[in-house]
Amino acid sequence: MRSRSTGRRLGSVYPVLLLLAPALIAGCGPAPRPAPTGGSAWQSPSAAAPAPPSPAPSTAAPASPSPTPARSDLRHVFPVRADNVAYHPTHSAYPGTDIFADCGEPVVAVTDGVILEVSRVDRFDKRGPRGPYNGGLSVALLGDDGVRYYGSHLSAVGTGVDPGVRVRAGQVLGKVGRTGNANNVCHLHFGLSPKCQGHDDWWIRRGVVWPAPYLNSWRKGGNRGPAAEVTAWQRKHGCPKAPTTGGDAG
Repeated sequence: MRSRSTGRRLGSVYPVLLLLAPALIAGCGPAPRPAPTGGSAWQSPSAAAPAPPSPAPSTAAPASPSPTPARSDLRHVFPVRADNVAYHPTHSAYPGTDIFADCGEPVVAVTDGVILEVSRVDRFDKRGPRGPYNGGLSVALLGDDGVRYYGSHLSAVGTGVDPGVRVRAGQVLGKVGRTGNANNVCHLHFGLSPKCQGHDDWWIRRGVVWPAPYLNSWRKGGNRGPAAEVTAWQRKHGCPKAPTTGGDAG
């Protein structure tokens, strides 16, 4: 219990504090500046984005929590920057899309996010194993919406595109190619999945929901996002430790 003398001293200070309160509140500091967007071809992502990199994910254990979309206003763009592009609405054996374009066409980040995994070496061997290395050269991006965007069969990966590096929508990540199990056809295998990262989740990374509806939107300049569908898939399936369907990794 405070003494009566202490109470009298505090009482004499209260009027002064009440007079100063508006000035103290007004001096809380300026509003934060919006982050820049955009990117240029073959620009180092680390120079384009000052945000500190997330830890490199290549050694992380498989994750089980459902992705929680942090932003609903993210910009989405078509993953290949070219005019002469075609793709199938479906894919053999599992959800995914093959986007056909000339080898060398730029492959770009679909949305803002952080690079999760990069494969710069083509380890595909027709004798096996069938699956883990079918993608050849590839890049996996974890969007700020919680979706993992995967592109494979690249002919090259951009300089500075490394795990933990932040990139922006439209920033060049690599070039269309035919590495891995691409059947000697230039195309980009494109997959949407949750972050179930580890050394043996290729059957998830290759795609778990159909990309075509979103590609249709982005190609027309729309901004339909796959976060809700990917989140719902993971709530139902978690991070399976074995392939849920057959087929190659793409």
